[in-house]
Amino acid sequence: MIELFVFIAASAMVLVGAVGVVTRNHPVHAALSLILTLFGVAVHFVALEANFLAAVQVIVYAGAIVVLFLFVIMLLGVDSAEDLRTEPITAQRPLAAIVAVGVLALVGTGIIVSRGLLTPRAKLPVPDDNIQALARSLFSDYVFAFELTSVLLVIAVVGTVILARRLPGRSDEEEPSR
Repeated sequence: MIELFVFIAASAMVLVGAVGVVTRNHPVHAALSLILTLFGVAVHFVALEANFLAAVQVIVYAGAIVVLFLFVIMLLGVDSAEDLRTEPITAQRPLAAIVAVGVLALVGTGIIVSRGLLTPRAKLPVPDDNIQALARSLFSDYVFAFELTSVLLVIAVVGTVILARRLPGRSDEEEPSR
């Protein structure tokens, strides 16, 4: 029953985040919706007991790649001033409080239920077998693709910085002289 709830909740996170990425007008809000989608995928990985992939999902994608997206968005100058005194969704704060109470109740229930389940086992499987096999495959069979991807990411960042750089004494409307 708990697995079904986790699956439904994670799937809802993925779907709501994916719809938010496509429908949001503000690019920062779209990037935050992408983070929600990536966290939902990480929850699915945890449910499948692929903890290493869940950690990579959060660290690499939700951490590094989305920060890179936000860096590019901010570098390109998304400067729409918003009035922080007016709330676009008036029920947002009470809804957030209800969700926070629900999350705390779920965490508390999980802690109480798992207290009897945390007993040491006689023989645990070696947790590094999958990680070693992944590393062996990544750095032997796919090392060229791995390095090519890292070079492409560096080129993309350098290209973004060069394109977004504003020269002093030139406005954005002027054509560059050739």
